[in-house]
Amino acid sequence: MPIRIPNDLPARATLEAEGVMLMGEAEARRQDIRPLRIALLNLMPDKIRTETQFARLLGATPLQVELTLVKITNHVARNTPGEHILSFYRDWEDIRAERFDGFIVTGAPVETLPFEQVTYWDELRRIFDWTQTHVHGLFNVCWGAQAAVHHFHGMPKYALAEKAFGVHQHRNLAPASPYLRGFSDDFAIPVSRWTEVRRQDIPAGGGLRVLMESDQAGLCLLEDPAHRALHMFNHIEYDSSSLSEEYFRDVSAGKPIAPPHNYFPDDDPRRPPLNHWRSHAHLLFGNWINQLYQTTPFDIGEIGSR
Repeated sequence: MPIRIPNDLPARATLEAEGVMLMGEAEARRQDIRPLRIALLNLMPDKIRTETQFARLLGATPLQVELTLVKITNHVARNTPGEHILSFYRDWEDIRAERFDGFIVTGAPVETLPFEQVTYWDELRRIFDWTQTHVHGLFNVCWGAQAAVHHFHGMPKYALAEKAFGVHQHRNLAPASPYLRGFSDDFAIPVSRWTEVRRQDIPAGGGLRVLMESDQAGLCLLEDPAHRALHMFNHIEYDSSSLSEEYFRDVSAGKPIAPPHNYFPDDDPRRPPLNHWRSHAHLLFGNWINQLYQTTPFDIGEIGSR
């Protein structure tokens, strides 16, 4: 089954051109099945691009997925047209009585700030707590993952001397995990961050399990069964050109930045990059959605009651 998104969402044209199966609301209603309800709390500046990236991965599953776009209540996005936000996004306060099979929290351009100085930190903490009673499975990405392990487990983040930036090899530390079903022993994932969390800060007895790690970039993916969550510290959802655009943006702004590691062929920014992570991104999200489907209650009203 395809992903169900609004007919006029800008991501639709991009996804259709890529061959992603999409479904309109009328077609979805004709099918006598319950779609998986997945919400995306989009904290990234370019919301249209980010929602396209995640819709691409969620739409590669054989299950029907209904995507809800969510934003921080009363937060004004500065890099996305206001009419787009009004047309397609819902405030978290407006959905907090609803239940979802899956909930994704993206990264955010606030990672160098202490968590408590982020303007929406208090609401985000309430959202994390709400997921424990209204969401079956939580998936946090980059800064969203750092924020979640800080909130749930008290893990700090550390500033890096230089940006972790590039496509780094990662190791599969749990081949038997249902989330890593079909994964290679090692694989490439894009990294773009100024901070990190560290293995030595994983609390004993908290149940956290390291699924992916890199010798160069450190922790990548933690499983958190107590909170029904995955914490992904890197950007496996990125497009082929995402790191390139970040690099040239910083160069144009006169910021000191080295070309992203192992990204441009022969480290030559004049050559177009090759995508070495696409298949594993689809695999990870497909495995996560399959786990949601296998374990979520058929009656969505029962989510949070177990």
